[in-house]
Amino acid sequence: MQHEIGQMDTTTPLAFLLNRRSVPVRMLSAPIPDDTMLRQLLTAAARVPDHGKIVPFRFHILRKQAIDRMARLTREIGTAQGRDPDKLVKQAAAFDDALLTVAVLFAPQTDRPIPLIEQEQTAALACLSLVNAAQAAGFAGHWLTGWMARDADFLDQAFGVTAPQAVAGFVHLGTPQQEPPPRPRPDLDVIATWVDT
Repeated sequence: MQHEIGQMDTTTPLAFLLNRRSVPVRMLSAPIPDDTMLRQLLTAAARVPDHGKIVPFRFHILRKQAIDRMARLTREIGTAQGRDPDKLVKQAAAFDDALLTVAVLFAPQTDRPIPLIEQEQTAALACLSLVNAAQAAGFAGHWLTGWMARDADFLDQAFGVTAPQAVAGFVHLGTPQQEPPPRPRPDLDVIATWVDT
């Protein structure tokens, strides 16, 4: 599927991956995925590499009232902790601008012999897969974290969880209203080393 904004090439899976782009939350608007579509996107997002098949992540689907609560908690807790006011404005604004957010919670299984870093990588992959699934379906997404993702007060008040649980990502979903700004991409010659022996 090709989206009208930007006319991204999605003729093949490789073309899709070579052209994928995140869309800033402020550029996302309605329509948002309905519940049927969102279930499909979450099903796709859950199909990630998972050592031990323990599914160390959970999806919290946040509708607008819950998203507004995330913005309020960001402002209140961040202010109480003395965080940079300018950064707090930007961090809370991401929630203010969002119409639909999926908080992907990292929920490690600490009684299993799977290294925690591998479990966290699986949760992170679920975030990326959700962004990609949304874009493949004609929507777009933006994956953010911030201090809130690991802050004990925020995690407790927002989700009722404690460490080692955390937020792997707040994935904001919607329809892009304009072309996202260009951004530099890695130079393959700088980051790739070909090892023959």
